[in-house]
Amino acid sequence: MTENKNHLGCVNLVPIFNHLDKESQDKCASKAYSKKIKRNEYLYQAGDLDDSLYIVHQGQVRITYLAESGKEQLIRLLNPGDFTGEWTIFSEESYHENYAQATRETSICAISKQNFDELLTEYPKISRKILKIMANRLQESQKQTSSISTEDVRNRIIYYLENLANSGFEDETTLELPMSRKDLASYLGTTAETISRKFKELEEEGLIRPLAKNKIHIPSVEKLLFATD
Repeated sequence: MTENKNHLGCVNLVPIFNHLDKESQDKCASKAYSKKIKRNEYLYQAGDLDDSLYIVHQGQVRITYLAESGKEQLIRLLNPGDFTGEWTIFSEESYHENYAQATRETSICAISKQNFDELLTEYPKISRKILKIMANRLQESQKQTSSISTEDVRNRIIYYLENLANSGFEDETTLELPMSRKDLASYLGTTAETISRKFKELEEEGLIRPLAKNKIHIPSVEKLLFATD
């Protein structure tokens, strides 16, 4: 019973399930199983055969792609309520193309493809929810790829900060970066040294002000956006 309650708490976090009533959520939770991974341990690696949907209950997972050159590209960070493995659920050949690695001790709820197919049959709305999220992720990935190939690092940083600020309505705002400078560099397709140098330039221009605990104050998002090259 305790384990199922933990799974229910996990299911409650996820947009593809949290629209369901409590009885339906409890049924979804009964299909899940638990998995714990330690810091730096892989949930899965590229080439792994898999058929499960993984939901982050506690902790954090970084999804990365390793190019043939050996360069690592951060795709996204998964926090509690986020999920991964959706492509293997819908694909006939359930092989992962990316790497999923815990950044800290992490608790995962997982649902096998067979169990997930049963839930999709019983609750068709889940399909629409997950397809919408997959479409948003694809759009985000395309924007990220386009930015890396067409914009210089300064502009990539500015657009990234502006995108984070979009959640608010004030021109002046304080943001907390959701990732380390190292991960931000990987996400934006550059190096940690370049990120630090460009952040310093923006600080010297009065466009940003670094605060403690990975926070950044932006006096004017509009002025920051106009500062692109």
